[in-house]
Amino acid sequence: MTIEAIVAKYGLAALFAGAALEGEAAVIAGGVLAHHGLFPLWAAMLAAATGSFGADQAWFFAGRRMRDHRWVAAARAKPAFARAMAMLARRPIAFIFAFRFIYGFRTISPIAIGTAGVSPRLFAIVNAASAVTWGVIFCSIGYWFGHAFEAVIGRLAEDHRLWWVVGGLVATGIAAALAHRHRSRTA
Repeated sequence: MTIEAIVAKYGLAALFAGAALEGEAAVIAGGVLAHHGLFPLWAAMLAAATGSFGADQAWFFAGRRMRDHRWVAAARAKPAFARAMAMLARRPIAFIFAFRFIYGFRTISPIAIGTAGVSPRLFAIVNAASAVTWGVIFCSIGYWFGHAFEAVIGRLAEDHRLWWVVGGLVATGIAAALAHRHRSRTA
């Protein structure tokens, strides 16, 4: 079985899971794969939207039903939780729609919203609209800029010096994340 056949067979399931767990990078990659014709763009958008919607619904209900659980208490202790609650108090519907577009708020926000007593029906409706918008935007980015992504990847494959640059950037990102994590644990 060729790689194209494997991606064509499991690509949408992987896109669904990637949208639920990782986010934008997986969805943009799904748009690039749709650009290559491995599956239709509408199917990539649907997989991205439903993956994101499902994960956020699960986090919402976890926050709603397990308010006193230790991992929800740990989430409450994070500064992002307090910021999410403040934004939710000011503009609840706008925040429910926008949290997935705000870096650092994607996972913590549905938990916070769930603990805040927001109606499950309201959350589901606004979350669905937001997930569809998000899936369409990020799949479209991958689809419409597929040629540009391919050109960059092609240059990386041809010029081995660029791999050192990419490796350095990845190492710097990992070091910064570890330093941030260490500082947040000791603070």
